[in-house]
Amino acid sequence: MEPFLNIVDPHIHLFALAHGDYYWLKDENQPYWHDKKQIQRDFNEQDLQLSGEFSLTGFVHIEAGFNNQQPWQELTFLEANCQSSFACIAAINLLDTNSQFTATLNKLSLLKSFKGVRHILDEQAYSLLTSPIVLSNIAKLNQYSKRQALNTKPLIFELQLAFEDSQACIALHDVIVNNPQLIFAINHAGFPPDFSNNCEVNNSAWLQNSWFQTIKSFAQYTNVIIKCSGWEMTNRYYQPDWLNTCIATIIENFAINKVMLASNFPLCLFSQDSYQNYWQNLLSLPCIKALPEHKKSAICSDNALHYYFD
Repeated sequence: MEPFLNIVDPHIHLFALAHGDYYWLKDENQPYWHDKKQIQRDFNEQDLQLSGEFSLTGFVHIEAGFNNQQPWQELTFLEANCQSSFACIAAINLLDTNSQFTATLNKLSLLKSFKGVRHILDEQAYSLLTSPIVLSNIAKLNQYSKRQALNTKPLIFELQLAFEDSQACIALHDVIVNNPQLIFAINHAGFPPDFSNNCEVNNSAWLQNSWFQTIKSFAQYTNVIIKCSGWEMTNRYYQPDWLNTCIATIIENFAINKVMLASNFPLCLFSQDSYQNYWQNLLSLPCIKALPEHKKSAICSDNALHYYFD
């Protein structure tokens, strides 16, 4: 029998459709996914069910478009309605004026669950990461984090962009170096490309791929951590061999105390039958099963507790 394993999921989204906006979930708005109806409903902490050898002991809610004009409203709602141990990453607009940005940050900082921010970079990553107003606002986050670190954990900035975007990643290197007090959390493993039919770890095509090279280059930074999730965003029908190669590549390059397994719930349901199935399949991968128990515990719960919880 497998040993009992605690899981702290560092990347989930909860929806309360009657209370928030969720612009992106509506049929008429992007993204135009054929299967979007599958997640167009409420999801709360009761949907995060694990059983058997797994126990969910905490989670990190990542902003889900509840109210991007007043992002503190999402955290306020969750703090009033969740009983589980959780932390929050709030939406923030990096293109706000400095005064607007500071006002939002000040309101967020009053909330107990607040641990960091996200502005989805995606296709705009290069233009955002080279924009003077964006760079100024990230510097404000760095200053805030430096002050906070005296009493609590550093602030986390969630990085959502494809690591195959080499131009954006060059700009990102400068941002990371210039803001050493911030923790930068790579979302969804930097969106690895789909090499499902040719994905051996030491295969020359894989080793020369820009995603692989970028993973290696960002692993060197002490203030960069990585969350392994979002596989369904690359391919709804991703294969275990590809997934194993992606995670093995990350574990080989990043220090084990900077790697976290995550789900991207409920979007993981695009590819898995249930939350339980997602974790069962993930933890049955050869690269995970080969880890000693203390390393398995690190990537399943300990690291998330360290970075996101007081």
